[in-house]
Amino acid sequence: MKRKFLEDMGLTKEQVDSIMTVNGEDVESAKSDLEQVKTELDQTKIQLQEANQTIDGFKDYDQVKSQVKEYRTKYEQSKADYENQIADMKFSATLESAIAAAGGRNAKAVQALLDLKSLKESKNQGADIAAAIEACKTDNDYLFGSTEPINNPVGPTGGKVTGLTKEQFQKMGYKERLELKQRDPSKYEEMKG
Repeated sequence: MKRKFLEDMGLTKEQVDSIMTVNGEDVESAKSDLEQVKTELDQTKIQLQEANQTIDGFKDYDQVKSQVKEYRTKYEQSKADYENQIADMKFSATLESAIAAAGGRNAKAVQALLDLKSLKESKNQGADIAAAIEACKTDNDYLFGSTEPINNPVGPTGGKVTGLTKEQFQKMGYKERLELKQRDPSKYEEMKG
């Protein structure tokens, strides 16, 4: 709509301005709708082109059939690999927890003495692992926690600590160090420094 057309109809300047404002809003709205339709049309053209390419790819049925078979084989292989990895992780966790429960000092050293292959293939893994660890413990007691007196040392009975080496201090636990600090603060500071 042209401004001159409205002025020729005898409308005032304010009326013409008001009509032109409303008309401008309608025009802009129509432009926006047109842009949206253009965008949708462009997207539809792209989708149609991709669909045509996909259809062209299906023209060779034997090739598609072989690709499906190949993908199925890859899927089955990856599924089997995944299941084997999960089974290995479960077996390792079961074995390590059984070794720890038996008081094993070094899980890798104990595992080196066990027949892991037969334990993995066992139908009753829990019982077989426990039996194998018990047999290993009987033959190799040094790999497991022991009841020797050295593992249950008797601590000092009180008074000043004499003859304590830095190496002995390093092996002390928190509670023993706290007792040393309370009994003989100067010796504690000397060992700590």
